[in-house]
Amino acid sequence: MATRKITITVPDELLASIKERVDARGVSGYIAAAAAHQDAMDRLRELAGRLQEEYGPVTDDEQQEALDRIAAIDRRHDEQRSHSDEAA
Repeated sequence: MATRKITITVPDELLASIKERVDARGVSGYIAAAAAHQDAMDRLRELAGRLQEEYGPVTDDEQQEALDRIAAIDRRHDEQRSHSDEAA
């Protein structure tokens, strides 16, 4: 992927905090990852808005069903990890 050098302005306290946390990727990598994450969240919000316009809002029951399915998947993954840890 091509990259481009830009100039940004951040508060001194934020820069100091970032510098305390960065590893080999450095400040530029940290900020690029943060920007990529924000871009992904913005795209998800846009998609959610389009879906809501087309299909209407998600009901409480639909939201709970989705959360229940995610919890079931998490439990299955935990069980698989537990079994693989026991075999090792």
